[in-house]
Amino acid sequence: MRLLTACTAALLVCPEALSAQASMGERYAIIPRPAVLTPGTGRYTIGRGTVVAASPAFAAVARRFVRDIANPTGYDLSTSAATRTASGIVLRQVKGLAADAYRLDVTARGIVAEASTPSGAFYALETVKQLLPPAIYRSAPVPGTAWTVPAVHVEDTPRFSWRGAHLDVARHFMPKEFVKKYIDLLARHKMNRFHWHLTEDQGWRIEIKKYPRLTEVGSCREQTLVGPFTDDPKKQVFDGRRHCGFYTQDDVREVVAYAAERMVTVVPEIEMPGHVQAAVYAYPFLASTTDSIPGLRTIWGVSPYILNPSDRSVAFMQDVLTEVLALFPSPWIHIGGDEAIKDQWKASPQIQARIKSLGLKDEHEMQSWFIRQMDAFLTKKGRRLIGWDEILEGGLAENATVMSWRGMAGGIAAAKEGHDVVMAPGSHTYFDHYQSQDKASEPLAIGGFTNIERVYGFEPLPAELTPEQAKHILGAQAQLWTEYIPNPRQLEYMAYPRLVALCEALWSRTDRRDFGDFMQRLPVHLKRLDALDVNYRRLDKASITP
Repeated sequence: MRLLTACTAALLVCPEALSAQASMGERYAIIPRPAVLTPGTGRYTIGRGTVVAASPAFAAVARRFVRDIANPTGYDLSTSAATRTASGIVLRQVKGLAADAYRLDVTARGIVAEASTPSGAFYALETVKQLLPPAIYRSAPVPGTAWTVPAVHVEDTPRFSWRGAHLDVARHFMPKEFVKKYIDLLARHKMNRFHWHLTEDQGWRIEIKKYPRLTEVGSCREQTLVGPFTDDPKKQVFDGRRHCGFYTQDDVREVVAYAAERMVTVVPEIEMPGHVQAAVYAYPFLASTTDSIPGLRTIWGVSPYILNPSDRSVAFMQDVLTEVLALFPSPWIHIGGDEAIKDQWKASPQIQARIKSLGLKDEHEMQSWFIRQMDAFLTKKGRRLIGWDEILEGGLAENATVMSWRGMAGGIAAAKEGHDVVMAPGSHTYFDHYQSQDKASEPLAIGGFTNIERVYGFEPLPAELTPEQAKHILGAQAQLWTEYIPNPRQLEYMAYPRLVALCEALWSRTDRRDFGDFMQRLPVHLKRLDALDVNYRRLDKASITP
């Protein structure tokens, strides 16, 4: 990063230069920053008679764009397949560009975008929208607005293929319409992975028809801990209200289709063998203990309940995954694998006997054996298993992808073994952390401190890896755990503008990342978030500086 250099230089140049620099930042406030941006002269105005012409492969992208801008402009634009038109907006399919890459030329005569794939064409038009006035993101006509795009030449391609964000809907359920808004916001920031955390100790949120008790029983907890976390029952305070919610399979299909139209892959997570208290309460035969199960967990932290690693449990979870696979076309299926406390395995004579009968060394290898059953099952179905970095313990399944959250070490180890990796370290990508050191001024959070500058400075590619090993770093993602995020408005507050910083860290080349330049473009982008009704955290010194 060149933050100090940029800021110091800004103090030394003349006011006229600063004004010109600010003007350029406002005129071309594109986030994430493109690889090449060459300003032009003049501008193109979108009018009622503008035609959007698209190659056949980009027809759906063109229709999406027309629908997106119809409400604010009041224009019902026509689409066409005549891509050789001399004016208007043209989406042309060409060979030789990477999957998400695009070229964009805006002149007074029109707009021409070239890409090899629909995702590239989609991202080109997202750039066009950012070059329009922020009111383009409104949902009703904005009279008196000139829908002009400044002349420019852009060449762009993302640095990483996995640019994502996670959402925990198990601790606090989030309505389907908000999930769709969350996905829409990811797409507008050129992010392409939505990691949907659907099951937990505190709630099971996805309908499984073969096992209806998972939602009949497992989707409602009796009450929820409020206030700071404590293990002391005498100090725990609860809200006394049932917390319920789940997504039907029709809901899931709707979300997946909505995401696909916006070039976002939905990666579902079904936790195992830990974080399963809701599941074992619904179906006690899954438990590793004969003790009575007290219901869904109503506090945070890690539950001691863990799946019994029996053949029956394996079959149960594979039945669940069979229905999940029918709903999610994602190449990756997340099986969790984190924070699986093994005390119940250690205390069970039957499970200890099973460990010996399978020729395993200890409980870690028992978990690895369980994960390998899921890996083989998913591989046979043409999918890939992905899990948190604890799946490295006891031996990594052959085809597994590792999501490294306990720092970068797990991801580095996995990449060195030839496994694909998604970086998700708590130090930079956990947006349930506080955004200011003055925690008293912020909503209650789980802890930590991660401000926008820290997020922007995140480097997913470790220097320790060789070029060949580095190819296994698919990218990175943000994490939104919702123990202390009870509703959509607070979730938006925790996510934005930090997700704006992360999208640039994952898309833009390292030589194009400059925090000072980003902060010049951000105020215009915040006007876009205003138009989209996003409850982002307002910028102040506490949220920017360490």
